[in-house]
Amino acid sequence: QVQLVESGGGLVQAGGSLRLSCAASGLIYGSYAMGWFRQSPGKEREIVSAISWTGGSTYYADSVKGRCTTSRDNSKNTVYLQMNSLKPEDTAVYYCAADVRVSDYGMGYRASEYDYWGQGTQVTVSS
Repeated sequence: QVQLVESGGGLVQAGGSLRLSCAASGLIYGSYAMGWFRQSPGKEREIVSAISWTGGSTYYADSVKGRCTTSRDNSKNTVYLQMNSLKPEDTAVYYCAADVRVSDYGMGYRASEYDYWGQGTQVTVSS
């Protein structure tokens, strides 16, 4: 059984930083891309970033580009999202997700492409 567990969320002032982690466990064989998504009340879930199995390919939404960095440590089955210069509009529940139907260099860009999801971690940015 695949499990994804996010951690690192919390309350931070605008301009601050947070580092989210997502630990994967269970029956994941082969390569898989990882994505970070977020959802705030009344809004659709949106992609924040994605990273390929090798880590050589990454994607960032325009809203976070230049402020966020995603990385992964496959030896620990963990992916990270470093978020800097946080803004109140970054407030949301952040989810990590795994896309197992990709090559070593591929990644999904839509929520529908991801197969497994974590429970989410709340990020609140105060002004």
